[in-house]
Amino acid sequence: MSILTKRLRGVAVAAALVGAAAPAAGAAEPLAVLAFGDSLTAGYGLPENQAFPQVLERRLRDMGWNVRVRNGGVSGDTTAGGRARLEWMLEPRPDAVILELGANDALRGLPPAQAKDNLAAILAELKRRGIPVLLAPMAAPRNLGPDYVQAFDAIYPALAKDFGVPLAPLFILPIVDRPDLTLGDAIHPNAAGVEKIVAAILPDAVKLLEAARAAKGAE
Repeated sequence: MSILTKRLRGVAVAAALVGAAAPAAGAAEPLAVLAFGDSLTAGYGLPENQAFPQVLERRLRDMGWNVRVRNGGVSGDTTAGGRARLEWMLEPRPDAVILELGANDALRGLPPAQAKDNLAAILAELKRRGIPVLLAPMAAPRNLGPDYVQAFDAIYPALAKDFGVPLAPLFILPIVDRPDLTLGDAIHPNAAGVEKIVAAILPDAVKLLEAARAAKGAE
């Protein structure tokens, strides 16, 4: 074998190795999910890698999903606050949204009709943009009285029906009356509590990704 032939073969092998290491042109981008909510989403009192979006992303990736979950949670945010910041949170455009807002409205005793209007505006904008959404319901504190509780708790099923969106299980249900799963305030989940919340919402999150993948393929 001549020296020139050996060199050409060496170049070909090197090129093949580089090509194998690099992602193929046009390789699928991860599905982009926006977790849009308040402190329950943001991960109040927890390291960033233990917050709901990061834990959900890991669990979905463990299942083989190519996904990125962006943390769009703001501690203390109300439905009005979420409505006000929605437009800039949708840049870059997500492929799907998990909407978790309303807990702070209830904790402050704000009118349920106001919370419903704000959530409806958010859902309407997501629908207009063709972004699949999973609605994560909240529940009013029972000490606010039966009338308030009934009006507030009815918001989420009504909106899910009106907008034709899936309704997740009650977001905080896995940590209710479980001091071992909450921080010292007995409201926010600790790391173990976040894992329980993620486990409860995971089946619906998978369905959301399936809808997002279908919508993306139809573009």
